Amino acid sequence: MSGVVIPAHPLALTQERKLDERRQRALTRYYAESGAGGIAVGVHTTQFEIRDPQIGLYEPVLALAAETMKDAEADTGTELIKVAGIVGDTAQAVAEAECAAGLGYHIGLVGLGALKTASNEELIAHLETVSQVIPVFGFYLQPSVGGRKLDYDFWRSAMGIENLIAIKTAPFNRYDTLDVLRAVSEGGRTDSLAMYTGNDDNILLDLLTPVRFSESEEEPEVCFRGGLLGQWAVWTQQAVKDLEVVKEVRKSGGPVPISLLTRAQQLTDANAAIFDVANGFSGCIPGIHEILRRQGLLENIWTLNPDEILSQGQSEELDRVCRAYPSLTDDAFVKENLDRWLR
Repeated sequence: MSGVVIPAHPLALTQERKLDERRQRALTRYYAESGAGGIAVGVHTTQFEIRDPQIGLYEPVLALAAETMKDAEADTGTELIKVAGIVGDTAQAVAEAECAAGLGYHIGLVGLGALKTASNEELIAHLETVSQVIPVFGFYLQPSVGGRKLDYDFWRSAMGIENLIAIKTAPFNRYDTLDVLRAVSEGGRTDSLAMYTGNDDNILLDLLTPVRFSESEEEPEVCFRGGLLGQWAVWTQQAVKDLEVVKEVRKSGGPVPISLLTRAQQLTDANAAIFDVANGFSGCIPGIHEILRRQGLLENIWTLNPDEILSQGQSEELDRVCRAYPSLTDDAFVKENLDRWLR
């Protein structure tokens, strides 16, 4: 079993809140050279507002990332998995899927938050329609940042969608995560569907833990192969190293070093500061931006929504976790390559 690191790509803006193409390209180069196996663009971390008609950045941002990834592939000889965020009602989702497919994206991460009142049957029909345009990455996004509740029955029905080839679980909830994993197991999709964690509060433990819904060892295990994470938009080179350590533990069948379990909790602590858990995630995107700003990849922490800023005390929390866990960071790697990425 294998898997890759897929960072959720942020949006680089100028002080006028226009796309900063130079720094946007630098971010993509950073992820590619960090060893990421794919990049997700047009997702929550890229800011949903890029779709607003008066902003009109969805296609330009996806196109710029695709072009930069293509250049990186030529340099490294390794193809990147290109994931496009897709949201909205069915008409909008199909239009975004067609745009992404036309730009060379491999798979669409389909958010269902806009379909708040849709039944399970309507949600399945929505995914089926999108899957006819582009392979689908199912997505369980936590309600606090724009998702909706998706129960076991929904996920069990989704197992019948042939072109559903991966799922990202990001409900930040153990019970909801287990619902998805059980649907995959009981739906017979453990081999044909790639599970990716989006639980930024439980990254390493998700990746380490095989799940079996029976005490019989003959029952198939469900395992997260990799992650598609906002947390991995920062300190990406170290995330790649952590995943390789996890893969070695999984390959050997254990035991899991106690030090790795400790590191899992340290990463969650750091994520709490970056995602601003203390304030209901209101500073999530600014927290990611602030780490990238401190490294020099972003000029500032500007977002499309001027009211989206660091929460009170969040900067001090970032100071704390950076001091406490320097091995989680990749500051030296960024410093060594920054000028080249910003060329």
